[in-house]
Amino acid sequence: MSTNDKPVSPAASGGPVNVTTSDDGIITGNTYDKYGSTNPVVKRLMAGFERDLGDLFARADPRSLLDVGCGEGVLVHEWARQLGDRRVVGIDLEEPSIQAGWEQRQAPNLEYRVMRAENLPFADDEFDVATAIEVLEHVPDPEHTVAEMARVAQRWLLVSVPREPIWRAVNMARGAYIKDLGNTPGHLNHWSTRSFKRLLSQHGEVVEARTPFPWTQLLVRLGG
Repeated sequence: MSTNDKPVSPAASGGPVNVTTSDDGIITGNTYDKYGSTNPVVKRLMAGFERDLGDLFARADPRSLLDVGCGEGVLVHEWARQLGDRRVVGIDLEEPSIQAGWEQRQAPNLEYRVMRAENLPFADDEFDVATAIEVLEHVPDPEHTVAEMARVAQRWLLVSVPREPIWRAVNMARGAYIKDLGNTPGHLNHWSTRSFKRLLSQHGEVVEARTPFPWTQLLVRLGG
């Protein structure tokens, strides 16, 4: 999904948040720039998110990487830069702001593709690591999407989602999305840290969990 929605800070975005949609009407993100925000609360939350995610990424040490729902490419471009000549592929839906971000964020080892996550056109174990950062809450069938990620990845899954019910509670506290009981537009699935671990444990061993407020991040060793 759009990186404008990952990671979103429900506590501090302030004001109305517009949404972006793909050409077939699927909500791909919220048009609020978390990465570029100067809001001190957003910056503090983002620092915690990026620090913990960076630790898990370093532990995975990808030999190759597939990023499912790479959005405008902010994270996957940085990862490609870190990985040197190792293969990196980012996928997402067709939406003008997403593809515009791809054009701005290029690297010799980085390839972008327009596709859905439900049925990935890659071979079994084609990638070392598969990631989905603030994506699985958007997909209609997360169990199938995670299974596809596990199929095409050989060693690790690295995933992150909003931590519920904290996410919606904070939205409600700031008066956002009241009619939807604090649910961010486009969020179809909701997990506590425990229930998210349960989902991912079907495909391997959750070797590390991080909970920077208000998210859950998991590193999963496949085949466990």
